[in-house]
Amino acid sequence: MMSVSRTSPRTSPTHIAASDIRAAAARLSGVAVRTPLLPVEHGRDRVWLKCESFQPTGAFKLRGAYNFLACLDPAERARGVVTYSSGNHAQAVAFAARAFGVPATVVMPTDAPATKVDATRRFGANVELCGTLSTEREERAREIASESGLTVVPPFDHPNIIAGQGTVALEIADQLARLSPAAPAVPDEAARAQVAPVLLVPIGGGGLISGVAAAARALFSGGRVVGVEPEGAASMAESLRAGRPVPLEHIDTIADGLRPVSPGELTYRHCAALVDEVVTVSDEAIRRGVRWCFDRRLVVEPSGAAGVAAVLELGIDALRDGRSGPFVIVISGGNIGWRRLRSLLADAV
Repeated sequence: MMSVSRTSPRTSPTHIAASDIRAAAARLSGVAVRTPLLPVEHGRDRVWLKCESFQPTGAFKLRGAYNFLACLDPAERARGVVTYSSGNHAQAVAFAARAFGVPATVVMPTDAPATKVDATRRFGANVELCGTLSTEREERAREIASESGLTVVPPFDHPNIIAGQGTVALEIADQLARLSPAAPAVPDEAARAQVAPVLLVPIGGGGLISGVAAAARALFSGGRVVGVEPEGAASMAESLRAGRPVPLEHIDTIADGLRPVSPGELTYRHCAALVDEVVTVSDEAIRRGVRWCFDRRLVVEPSGAAGVAAVLELGIDALRDGRSGPFVIVISGGNIGWRRLRSLLADAV
């Protein structure tokens, strides 16, 4: 297990502003689902699960992808878009492009789960399979963009992507603020500021945790943001230790949505400044996390179960680090086929 702690997180003008995240929320109204925040008992503790697996595309990625397309110049958007993804961002871009009535091409790895490839095609995108590394997919997507005049939709390292993902934290703040008997029907800034939760967020390229951390620092007077990566794909943790984004030489994890070779420049800066700690978890713990969710009637893919895996492997007290606010785990996605789910459940111990 690797743990990288940050001290005194502070915002800066280079970070996504709360106003950008609120603007993204307005654009997403009626498109992204306001996903449930479910209370679950875990031993003596209560945890809250923010179920982004309930989005129309099965993952949080819809928020960033739709916000990105919505912010494009109409003429640029009309020419079409291209992206590169292991699956969840692929579906999100395909869904958003269909909503705007524009063409989309998606470059996916040759070992992408069939369920994610099929879903991307069902949303109307043209899918091209290329390589197994994110760097290979990105190179091919940029070749297509150059040849065809399409706009590249980055999977995580862009302000509009990060702002869209940050709307997850806006919803959490509202949902937690409503739990108090004295809370107003529509929570105000003062009500949200009193929430001060501990937030566990999976990290792939870092778009989700960057947006969540930016929103959390603006919304809450206290609280704690913890990122979770697989041990075999700890690109953000390694980059934080190095003091700069660094590429991994080898990737080995069952969490296919958390496998970027390196974080982005922008997401690295957000995490370095705003995230309290990044921890890593074993694939065994991720399997147990999938099983833990399934036992509570939730179908969650390995990437989406990373936060639960951290609770099972490290314990709530260690992750709280003395904070007493609500303990929230972001369940980032649930795109998994039945055969793979059955195999993971059988292997979980």
